[in-house]
Amino acid sequence: MTALRKWLFSGLLVLVPLIVTLWVLDWVVGTLDQTLNILPASWRPDAWLGVHIPGLGVIFAVVIVLSIGALASNIIGNKIVHWWHALLHRIPIVRSIYSGVKQVSDTLFSEKGNAFRKALLVQWPQPGMWTIAFLTGAPQGEVLKQLQSESAEADDGDQFLSVYVPTTPNPTGGYFVLLRARDCVELDMSVDEALTYIVSMGVIVPGGPKPQSTQAATDAAHNPD
Repeated sequence: MTALRKWLFSGLLVLVPLIVTLWVLDWVVGTLDQTLNILPASWRPDAWLGVHIPGLGVIFAVVIVLSIGALASNIIGNKIVHWWHALLHRIPIVRSIYSGVKQVSDTLFSEKGNAFRKALLVQWPQPGMWTIAFLTGAPQGEVLKQLQSESAEADDGDQFLSVYVPTTPNPTGGYFVLLRARDCVELDMSVDEALTYIVSMGVIVPGGPKPQSTQAATDAAHNPD
């Protein structure tokens, strides 16, 4: 029974990451393949090839994104984009949704943006407890004014940072907090390394020793001594 249990855990350690990876890839490819539905039925690859080839929608989606990017980069396309933005901002309900999403996308994908460019070590959710967070910017205007006025320890040279504290193992959820710059420690690791550390719940340490082999990890789990 001990051997069977060891084989079971070894098999799970090999298969679970592979199955999850394949499932995510299948979901991504299947979702992007739906972009072909915007084409007339007679223009779709399935119609003139006579067979469905998974992944053609991915290529089609990439071509659309590149084409829109190239169009928006020239003078005429830039004017069209500005006109489109102005039109959407005139629609009451759409205006609120579109403005919020656009601000987030501009922050994340802008080449000049600093969002998620630095990994920080902060005390969260209370002093003495540490976690990894990401720098998203710095508070301005009324928010900064209130922070400085409400903080008894703040002085003229005190700086504050806007920080995103992700949850684990799903970093897409988290908390937005405002902290003093002197309370944040900048880490010497890339954002990708920090995300890997968060998702793995500390199992994969950036710059640390390589993960154990499947057999060694299984033996360690069943024989902690």
